[in-house]
Amino acid sequence: MSKIIKVKARQVFDSRGNPTIEAEVFTKNNSALAICPSGASTGTYEAFEKRDKNNKRYLGKSVLNAVNLINTKISKKLKGQNVHDQERIDTLLINLDGTRQKTRLGANSILAVSMAVKKLSARVKKLPLFKTFLVKNNFKLPYPLMNIINGGAHANNGLRIQEFMIRPDRAKNFSDAMRICYVVIKNLSKIIKNRGLSTSVGDEGGFAPMISSNNQALDLIVSAIKKSGFVNGRDVSICLDVAANELKKPILIEEFTELIKKYPIRSIEDPFKEDDWDSWKKLTKNTKIQIVGDDLFVTNTKRLAKGIKDNVANSILVKLNQIGTLSETLETIEMAHRAGYTCVISHRSGAPEDTILADIAVAVHSGQIKTGSLSRSDRLAKYNQLVRIEELLGQTAEYAGRSI
Repeated sequence: MSKIIKVKARQVFDSRGNPTIEAEVFTKNNSALAICPSGASTGTYEAFEKRDKNNKRYLGKSVLNAVNLINTKISKKLKGQNVHDQERIDTLLINLDGTRQKTRLGANSILAVSMAVKKLSARVKKLPLFKTFLVKNNFKLPYPLMNIINGGAHANNGLRIQEFMIRPDRAKNFSDAMRICYVVIKNLSKIIKNRGLSTSVGDEGGFAPMISSNNQALDLIVSAIKKSGFVNGRDVSICLDVAANELKKPILIEEFTELIKKYPIRSIEDPFKEDDWDSWKKLTKNTKIQIVGDDLFVTNTKRLAKGIKDNVANSILVKLNQIGTLSETLETIEMAHRAGYTCVISHRSGAPEDTILADIAVAVHSGQIKTGSLSRSDRLAKYNQLVRIEELLGQTAEYAGRSI
């Protein structure tokens, strides 16, 4: 048995330049580290992110108190624990916190440690990380839902919808999916430039041109898909993250119906606010596309169970820091799969260079991953890890393809 001898944390910085937590877990001969992500648009029901709001030296954004909690309370609690017993370790962390939304220790403290434990276990076993989760063989590479235009809380333009994404539905494998996205993004860049708009990017690497019309953004994407030699809605599909919690004025069901028909849209995330269950249910019933719950479900089995019972949405966005431990995340994924819901493994807008999301997407047969655009190394790190995994699996690698 490989026992944990200590846990060490430090304050580092995420892709938005904000402080976040890096945790490092040690056994006698090995160590592994993990960095916690952070979101810009967050749901009310997410697990609590602990920050030093009174520390003006970091504008209230530092995580030094959380770091100290890891170096003292958490390290002491986990000393002597079997690094391979993930569920026990996560349960110890949950109980040590003792609150529903992890407000005492902070989900960012707990998750950084939980992820580092998993990485260390894989290292001790001398296995690739993706081979140590739910699936033990027949590993499947996901579709990328690639963010190509940013709006909402992720950009300073006037777009109400937060993310405009593409999904390469006719790709033969993951590498081909990346090629298709690359070609569309490069052609989109040319089109934006030719129209006298800026090709600067938002928090997640997608272009953030100074436009205010959702239809204008969609028309740009349709043009880029056509210019690339693909057919919109067949070879490449358009997907949206509305992030409705951030909207001052809601988008109506009739408006979504029109967008779905016109462009066409194949997936919509968070079309309504987190407690507007009735509107969610109506849209789910009246469309045949993927309706993804992010702020609605917050990677939480209780909220997901309500959605399943009431036929609300048909897909869940999975964000580790919404719930705070790997074990709880995996439990949510298993519940979704049993109910026939699709899963989209997702980054946050404040992303670290950590690549664990890529391994999880493969390990749980999620079929889809959402981790930004082909810009910013924090986003590319996950895509590059998936390229490595595909290469490692060789002929045994499966691809989600049109099974979603």
